[in-house]
Amino acid sequence: MEIRNVAAGYTDPNGSRVEVTSDLSLTLNRGEMAYLIGPTGSGKSTILKLLYMDVMPEYGLVRVGPYQSDTTKPNDIPLLRRMLGIVFQDFQLLPDRSAYENVAFALYATGKRGKEVKERALQALSEVGLGHRAKARPSEMSGGEQQRACIARALVNHPRLLLADEPTGNLDPRVADEIQKLLVKVNRQGTALLMATHDYRLVKAFPARTLALVRGRLIEVDPASL
Repeated sequence: MEIRNVAAGYTDPNGSRVEVTSDLSLTLNRGEMAYLIGPTGSGKSTILKLLYMDVMPEYGLVRVGPYQSDTTKPNDIPLLRRMLGIVFQDFQLLPDRSAYENVAFALYATGKRGKEVKERALQALSEVGLGHRAKARPSEMSGGEQQRACIARALVNHPRLLLADEPTGNLDPRVADEIQKLLVKVNRQGTALLMATHDYRLVKAFPARTLALVRGRLIEVDPASL
């Protein structure tokens, strides 16, 4: 995936335009892991949204696999997102569905049916250590369990790239470490991982390529210096 010389922003509730990135560039190779760091509100989430084309660049180019921001039609964006797994800070699980049903929903959305759905959903839950909680609804799960369910949902379609937006932001340090170990394991199995975080403790404990968002541009930094 590649972001090349991109400018992007958003309109705040007062109607004012807020520029988030300016001439920003980023390349992530197959199987690579990288952190996006910066304070809350610095624009880390906007970079992830550029990659799944929830935000489009004002100028510059975003490329994910065969999809480019300047040629991808709105009807093709769901196809792009099938190549990606997305992990959210607030989980975004369906509250009236079990962990299994939340993961299965991602398979149904891509046209899978029948026995394949059951086998793959249960396997994904097992891989994240949640097989024994397949029938639990979000209200019956801890924060760490909900995030594991979210990761299982993100991985069940075997994405090339996993985007994680502050995935440990609502978790205590012990559970955050468990989730980070799981994400690192996923990356070592071959899935590229781009993770936005402001938890520098985690970045130092699980070092990888680290990119700081500073005044709309990315600067590579040494995790040990944080």
